[in-house]
Amino acid sequence: MTSTQVQLKIEGSHATIMFRTETGLNVLTADLLRSLGAIVARIRREGQVRTASVQAEGKVFMAGADIREMTSFTPEQGRAYAEVGQNVFADLAALPCITVAAIQGAAMGGGLELALACDFRLAVKSAKLGMPEVTLGLIPGWGGIQRLSKLMGSTRAKRLFLSGQPLSGEEAFQCGLVDELVNSPEDLAHRVPVFCKSFRRASPAAVALAKRASRDFDELSAFGECFNQKDCREGMSAFLEKRPASWMEGIR
Repeated sequence: MTSTQVQLKIEGSHATIMFRTETGLNVLTADLLRSLGAIVARIRREGQVRTASVQAEGKVFMAGADIREMTSFTPEQGRAYAEVGQNVFADLAALPCITVAAIQGAAMGGGLELALACDFRLAVKSAKLGMPEVTLGLIPGWGGIQRLSKLMGSTRAKRLFLSGQPLSGEEAFQCGLVDELVNSPEDLAHRVPVFCKSFRRASPAAVALAKRASRDFDELSAFGECFNQKDCREGMSAFLEKRPASWMEGIR
């Protein structure tokens, strides 16, 4: 089976993370996770990136982890594998820029965990989103249980990861798992850049601090730190002077 590849393209202030496989069936192997981790680290170093989309070509967004890779794992190897995925997805979630998962097909298991590590999820109506790990004698291991519970609430999240039953794109939208729904992959390709542009008025430094506060539940520290940022002075001055703000690239 041809392995899935991941590539990064940066155009101006937007970064695109693209997964593709010749067969169209994208699968997250340990090597692919490490490659994704290197890309996430590069995006963090690129101070001009304000938005990033996670996209895929083919029949699925991401089918999940490579089951063949896990069949001979010992408990220690399983824990180490989960740790790799958790670290990469935690780094993705901690990026200071806005992140958007563009789900053009099924996002199952680790694929849904990948999407959950993004700030927002846009999907086509025909997409399937689920965590089928329990049907394989496994559980989600890359932070998906916690992120799903935070997003949907404990009871709804349990229904998803304890049954293994997937949701349709429309069902996922109705319960808040998906933020926007479109009719086709072509519509999705057009909608992603428009969605990303809707955050242009926001200060990059403020976005980074607000994201941090949502993760660690410490708004007091993040609010105080705003006043150590040039964007804070610029934003308030621009408001008082009734002019557009001119933002810096990020936290200073």
